[in-house]
This record gives sequence, C-alpha cells and structure tokens, in this order.
Amino acid sequence: MTSHLSREESAGYDRRILDYIQNAAAHGLYEIRGLGAKRQLPHFDDLVFLGASLTRYPLEGYREKCVTQTKLGTRYASRPIELEIPITIAGMSFGSLSANVKEALGRAATAVGTSTTTGDGGMTSEERLSSKTLVYQCLPSRYGFNPDDVRCADAIEIVIGQGAKPGGGGMLLGQKINPRVAQMRTLPEGVDQRSACRHPDWTGPDDLTIKIQELRELTDWENQSTSKLEPPAPSTMSNSQFMPEPMWWL
Repeated sequence: MTSHLSREESAGYDRRILDYIQNAAAHGLYEIRGLGAKRQLPHFDDLVFLGASLTRYPLEGYREKCVTQTKLGTRYASRPIELEIPITIAGMSFGSLSANVKEALGRAATAVGTSTTTGDGGMTSEERLSSKTLVYQCLPSRYGFNPDDVRCADAIEIVIGQGAKPGGGGMLLGQKINPRVAQMRTLPEGVDQRSACRHPDWTGPDDLTIKIQELRELTDWENQSTSKLEPPAPSTMSNSQFMPEPMWWL
C-alpha cells in the first residue's frame, strides 16, 4: 500500500515542486535568493486601463483629454499629493534594500513623476533627498519609526497587512543587519530581526481610527493617511512578486 501511494503523482503539484519540497524536508533548507522570481510574473505591458468605464464614456475623443495625472488626499489633507501617473513604488525596508538602492528608487520615482515609500526600518536621508514625493509607512514592528521623519514625509501609509505574506510578519536576516540598520531599528547587529504581523496598540477598527487621528495631529493635518490591507485570499507569492493590494485614502 505504501509503495503504491509513493508512486502516485500529486494532482496539485508537478514533479519539480515535489522534488523541491522533499529536498527541503530532507535537508532542512530552503532557497533564499535574489535576482527575481522563478515563475512568470505580470509585466507593465499587461496592464489595461479602462478609465472611462469607471465614470462615463468620453463625449468626443478629440476634444476631451485623457490624462494620467492623479491627485490623492483632497478630502482631508491640506497638502494633497499630485502624481503624474497612477502607479507608485511600494514600500521596501532599509536593510532589505541598501541606501544606494533607496536613493535610486527615489530618483526614478521623481523622474517619472510618482511617489516612493519608506518600508520597514525607517526613513533614510538618501531616499528623502532623492524623492520628490515620499510616503512614510507606519508598520506593526515600529522599527525605525521617528515622528520627526513622519513630519518630513509627504504622506503616511498605515500597513495592516501585505499580499506577500498575509497574516504573517517578516524577517530580516542577520547578515543584512549592519551597524547603520541596527542603530535605526534599535536592535542588535548581526541578529535575525522578525517583524510583528499585528500592531501593538490596536485590536480593531476603533483603535485604527484613533491611530489615524494621532498621525493627523502629528502632521498638523497636512499629510494624507492611507491604510494598506492584505487581499482576502491567501497568497503564496514571494516578496519579489507582484500582487496588487487595496488602498484606502483616508
């Protein structure tokens, strides 16, 4: 009976995935690698914009312009964000990315007229100086969270979850915890650092409302606040893979 079952292939996984699982189970290892993902991912050429379907159809195409300029935060913020395109750069932590990469992302975002986001670990001077529009993330870990940096940002994003790992926190390997990263996070150098999956100071929507009010008062109601939630369905996608996530501008 056992030998018969062992010869059967899985209906949900091909032989390549089964070999990977068995190898990881036998040796206790899993792959941690850069250079992108191993499977086909959506490309910018796959994006389709149907702007007219969201409101109304244009009356005369040669008289009405179709523009990509986007304005965010006009409801409450006294200093809303104006972007040239409706595509932004999501948050990636300092530590996971180097200061040079953070600066490069800021320059690229500024060149195309969009925003970039700090991510876990706080704000670096490189990304602030190179980014015309910078969004500051408030994450469950609070690593590197600095009220002075919040005031220097152009918007605030409250992270409740992310599509790459819904319901789970992140981990930054100790080999990436150099002295600067450790100082910003107030944690030991060279030690794996895990990020919490829940915020320590709220348990429900009422507490989230209070937190939003605190951040608004912190910035004198100048900066807008957004909430970033994970998608409802579990995802097995890695951090290097693309998954659109719902955003609410508050």
